Amino acid sequence: MKPTVRHTAALLCGIAAASAATCASAQTSVQIYGIVDSGVAHLTNVNAAGDSTTKVPSLTSSFPSRIGFKGSEDLGGGLQAFFVLENGLAVDSGTVQQGGRLFGRAAQVGLKGEWGTLTLGRQNNMTYISGLKTDVLGPNLFAIGSIDPYLPNARSDNAIGYMGNFNGVVLGATYSFGRDASSAGGPAATNCAGEVAGESKACRQYTALLGYETKGWGLNASYDRMNGNTGAAGGLTTPANTDIRTTVNGYVMLGATKIGGGVVERDLNASTGASESLLWYLGVSHPIDNFTIDVQAAARNTKNSDNDVSMLVARLNYALSKRTVLYTAIGRMDNDGASAVALDAGGSVGAGKTQNGVMLGLRHHF
Repeated sequence: MKPTVRHTAALLCGIAAASAATCASAQTSVQIYGIVDSGVAHLTNVNAAGDSTTKVPSLTSSFPSRIGFKGSEDLGGGLQAFFVLENGLAVDSGTVQQGGRLFGRAAQVGLKGEWGTLTLGRQNNMTYISGLKTDVLGPNLFAIGSIDPYLPNARSDNAIGYMGNFNGVVLGATYSFGRDASSAGGPAATNCAGEVAGESKACRQYTALLGYETKGWGLNASYDRMNGNTGAAGGLTTPANTDIRTTVNGYVMLGATKIGGGVVERDLNASTGASESLLWYLGVSHPIDNFTIDVQAAARNTKNSDNDVSMLVARLNYALSKRTVLYTAIGRMDNDGASAVALDAGGSVGAGKTQNGVMLGLRHHF
């Protein structure tokens, strides 16, 4: 069972007795949860010389490791207050992820009712949510996040968010006054803190989602637009520079078998130049007793360029229990032209080289 701390009305009365505060039956429940996931990976062609390496991954293995705290309070009338604080950590070294943030995966407070959910703070935006049910590999070390690192790290600082589900129709949006306050390296840090007086575009970001979901199938589309500012990463060094991603994703259930896929169109208008690309992915997930087999193919084509890339990955999970999973994965990344996309998230590869990899790991949920 997950650890739970309950602050009951009796405790509140005891604390408030000196000030004669009114004591009601209000109750807040707080949960501690997390994932510890690590493994060993072997990769070929990690440099121009064609050398291989064996390592313990840092950014992710099958899931990024984390520890989180979440709580909620029933306010009556169907209204609920809640918070989420979630820290990302690198198991290989014990360091903090997401650009050194203490709660880099989530730091938000919100209200929830029949009308939907309203959130304030650092949170997953609609690009992240749109692919959540359609990407069978998710944030695996070998996955589409290797091709576009933003996708599994699509979070926004200083944001207001909304999500609602109305009889299967899903609506969502976020608006950020300053999309990324970290200047540290990695895909979750782009040094664009925003909230600049007199500049309405600097580091602003808005995302939107529209979809329809059932147990048997689902389809959604999302739009993500971010503006830059002086010193921001990725060539977005002026408020007029933009990075826009438009996605269409879907999934279908055939019994216990899940098929999911999508396309991500990216239009980058940076100080270093403009580019357009299209990434597609298609995957299948099938459970057999305690085993689950996941297979995914993906490719990215860049307009007016020979620097394209394609990927094929297979993963086998074995559930030792409800909370502990042993897994292995194999993958291949083919780089064309001068493309240098590594198979493993955050890794390296020689330009134009094909990279093969294998991974073995262990994951525990608590």
